[in-house]
Amino acid sequence: MCTALVPTARWAAKAKTLKSAPGNKRRSRRSLSGFTLIELLVVVSLIAIASGLMSLALRDPAGTQLENEAARLVALLESARAESRASGMVVRWEPRSVDASDPGFEFVGVTNTSDFPSQWLGTGVSAEIVGARAVVLGPEPLIAPQRIVLRLEDQRLAVGTDGLGPFVVVDTENPTPP
Repeated sequence: MCTALVPTARWAAKAKTLKSAPGNKRRSRRSLSGFTLIELLVVVSLIAIASGLMSLALRDPAGTQLENEAARLVALLESARAESRASGMVVRWEPRSVDASDPGFEFVGVTNTSDFPSQWLGTGVSAEIVGARAVVLGPEPLIAPQRIVLRLEDQRLAVGTDGLGPFVVVDTENPTPP
């Protein structure tokens, strides 16, 4: 009997009753709020593993700088080789010593020396030509096989040609040019 005069009926109709069926457990407040310690430890360990892998993926800046220097040198040598063939003049590339007052390199025989840089991008880079004092870049289309070893700190990278193909970055463990 639910009337406006009987207030207890309204409260009784709205009351929640516990069900005593199997599987219906009353959950405490503690189990409904937050994460368990195991869940937090799993998340923290996943974050630690991910950050560890990221630190292993970081590259050595000296190696990156040396790769940039090698790519730049390949482009410069190919450009000087093309100019040598176009002009019919012999062009040589000669590295300067690291101990010199002006370390770097120079192109000898190019028509306009201002077109070619004479410094490395960074400091501490040195170059050594294997078996020669200079790299001869033409004017013949077929040149002798040549190899240049670039060094920066304990890193080494080689640039070479087989004489017919272009200059490329080669494996430093392989003693012969590509």
